[in-house]
Amino acid sequence: METLANLESFVRSAELGSFSSAARRLGLTPAAVSRNVAALEANLKLRLFQRSTRSLALTEAGERFLHSVRDHLESLQGAIAEASNEQAEPAGVLKLSMSPTFGVEYILPILPEFMSRYPLIRPEWMFENRQVDLIAEGYDAAIGGGFELTPGIIAKTLASAHIIAVASPSYMQDRIPPHDPSGLTELGGIVMRSLRTGRIRQWQMRNVAGEEQSASLKERIVVNDPAAMRSAAVLGLGVAMIAKPDALPYLENGELVRLIPAWYADAGPISIYYANRTLLPTKTRVFIDFIGEVFQRERWPERFAGTLG
Repeated sequence: METLANLESFVRSAELGSFSSAARRLGLTPAAVSRNVAALEANLKLRLFQRSTRSLALTEAGERFLHSVRDHLESLQGAIAEASNEQAEPAGVLKLSMSPTFGVEYILPILPEFMSRYPLIRPEWMFENRQVDLIAEGYDAAIGGGFELTPGIIAKTLASAHIIAVASPSYMQDRIPPHDPSGLTELGGIVMRSLRTGRIRQWQMRNVAGEEQSASLKERIVVNDPAAMRSAAVLGLGVAMIAKPDALPYLENGELVRLIPAWYADAGPISIYYANRTLLPTKTRVFIDFIGEVFQRERWPERFAGTLG
């Protein structure tokens, strides 16, 4: 009977295209994964991979074996995980990726409650403005928007990500508030240049009646970070188009006001991303459930909606 470790090393190496990536996913060394695959090949008396210094490709026999074993492996792992989950208290390192602004302001403050509930889980939380590769980089989950759903990754929607126009009361004191997005062109814009594309982000705004208009701001100040846009707006330097969650505390304390409150841009959902459910460790499952509970308890889906003033 072939060992589970050998089969898992083979399947993950085939899916990810390298022993190194499979090792990161499995928490092993590349040498250990290579040994497991070599042992599997020896036991089956088949060559499963064509190896070179730059690539790892399945042979024809490897393709057939992967097709035969993959679903059975995941079913077996799911059964083992389910049995273990019934007995064990959630424990281990929980590696999570999220944006600095949203993570620090919304997710970090709920950490004490989570750690009190699950004291054996050790958070390893990365605050970064990038889309991580959950499997290859060994993340348990990520919170954000716009992630590419690669094979084996699931997204659970938490709330809408709506973009709104904001400015400080001091900036708007001697100015006429615009009635629709076209009026934003008369105001100084605090805009963001994408690190990925190098372009200034443009937004198409809509209202609840379904009307759409483009929102074009004068490029008075250009930055590359959403938190910097918000801070510049609070300082009275112009109008910024930012996510409502980022603006919400400042709208509530009066440091910012919302312009054209009937209009918003849709930036897609805020989601939590994680690997296939059949492979989900208990620590990840309880965190996903916890995040969903908090979003509902705090009414964040409603409060983050750009459809509400």
